[in-house]
Amino acid sequence: MNRSSFYILIIVLFFCSRVSCQTTSNYVQSAPLNPDNFNKVIDGKQVGLFFLKNGNITAAITNYGGRIVSLCTPDKNGQKGDVVLGFKSIEDYLKATGVYHGAIVGRVIGRIAKGTFELDGKMQSLTINSGANHQHGGLKGFHNQVWNVKTVTDSSIVLSYNSVDGEMGYPGTLNVEATYQLTSNNELTLKYLATTDKTTIVNMTNHAFFNLAGEGNGSILDHILTIPSNYFCAVNPDKIKTGELLKVSGTPFDFREGKAIGKDIVLETTNEQMKIATGYDQSYVLKKKQSNKIVLAATVVDPKSGRKLEVFTNNLGVHFFSANFFKGVDIGKMGKPFHFRESFALETQDYNSPNQKSFSTIVLNPNEKYESYTIYRFSCLK
Repeated sequence: MNRSSFYILIIVLFFCSRVSCQTTSNYVQSAPLNPDNFNKVIDGKQVGLFFLKNGNITAAITNYGGRIVSLCTPDKNGQKGDVVLGFKSIEDYLKATGVYHGAIVGRVIGRIAKGTFELDGKMQSLTINSGANHQHGGLKGFHNQVWNVKTVTDSSIVLSYNSVDGEMGYPGTLNVEATYQLTSNNELTLKYLATTDKTTIVNMTNHAFFNLAGEGNGSILDHILTIPSNYFCAVNPDKIKTGELLKVSGTPFDFREGKAIGKDIVLETTNEQMKIATGYDQSYVLKKKQSNKIVLAATVVDPKSGRKLEVFTNNLGVHFFSANFFKGVDIGKMGKPFHFRESFALETQDYNSPNQKSFSTIVLNPNEKYESYTIYRFSCLK
């Protein structure tokens, strides 16, 4: 896509955006997004905002970090609300204290102790950006990169990024493609594909924060969460996985039968794993072996709005985070601050770590293809 075509597309989408989260009969709880506020060149690359629509669901995506800026779905009364936390401008993203909102995170999600790992018998060193450790792909990880816009349709967008050999310390040039697709079944599907020219490690996710009552509409502690998992990953005081899988049975991490997120969160003062995380910030095991089989990762229901979110993935696990560190500093696109535990994240990913040999590998070799799929399916209780 050349520069002139890019700007023509932005202008067209600007006018389309005026109806992107609106219906003729229903009130819409969504702030209007102006593409002009995302028109910026970063690192020599053009940033923009792109609007998608299919059926009753609409979304706004920026190629800065491949971020989900907005996701509008109806509640039980047919009223649409924006259920993903985001900002109204690129400047707000650049100055935010929470740097991962809605973004693609990679090459590797989570923390890597001291930024080192062994690969093919050699020690590899990554950049340090979290205390003494490497976190979420480094300071200039995928969340802080401008992705190329390959194609855009009414209901989909395909982004690509070329991560060069040595970027943030990772070996190999990694070519990544990310596809966002809205379906007529009220789904947002995410597909990540990657290939490398040298053996490397890859474990990507999207870091959207949700509130099914709508952005800025209060606590998520009354949301009912179900995670069909018998085990979660233990972490050390640096929140790095130890390699031990702990049973959820008899612990506050047991969401197998569904319960309010806030039901057992008070145990954060007594449960050792919860004390480390200051709440919920753990990876759950969905399956033990790599396969492309799509499985249910989690279900969340907001009793007040009636909105229901089901998350499906082909990944080995899902990471649940209860937004334990937001302090009301960042102001979202609805003009409301992001407060403590007013959102949640369900990050589909392989729960493994490059330094835990007991876990399934996240190594990607040349002539192999990394494939990660996530489906966010929305519906309403009657």
